[in-house]
Amino acid sequence: MKKKSNRGVIALACCLLFTSPALLANPGNGNGNGNGNGNGHGHSADHGGKGEGKNGKDHSSKGKKNKGGDPHRAESEISYAFARDLARQHGLTGYSSLPPGIAKNLARGKPLPPGIAKRSVPPSMLDNLPDYPGYQWKIVGDNLVLIALSTAVVTAIINNVFD
Repeated sequence: MKKKSNRGVIALACCLLFTSPALLANPGNGNGNGNGNGNGHGHSADHGGKGEGKNGKDHSSKGKKNKGGDPHRAESEISYAFARDLARQHGLTGYSSLPPGIAKNLARGKPLPPGIAKRSVPPSMLDNLPDYPGYQWKIVGDNLVLIALSTAVVTAIINNVFD
């Protein structure tokens, strides 16, 4: 009888040993590359070379826009001080903050809350902000927010820029 209970304890310990790492693992944020969607954001190689010269360089923007790097690092590429200075230069101050319930729902990595009031950033200020293809800068309350166009997911928030 005692030998049988020892086997049960050993079997239980083995099961716990093999399943606990899976239970304790970080579930991630859902940005996996499932369903065969390899690297990137579903974009394939160059389609037609729009705006490219003979040497393959893009000449369509002629330096009017700042090319941004990774949109997920927009908060580190553009500082609060820089964004606040741009807002002051363009007279975009005095905006009121969001109500607490809505402000709580505005978070990086989450979809933009439905019905939230968002304004377009004026083109004069937009020319000084980094440009990320597939993303758009918006004014939400007194915050500068970078939003993915296809999913409306908030990519970056710079708080209190327009207060």
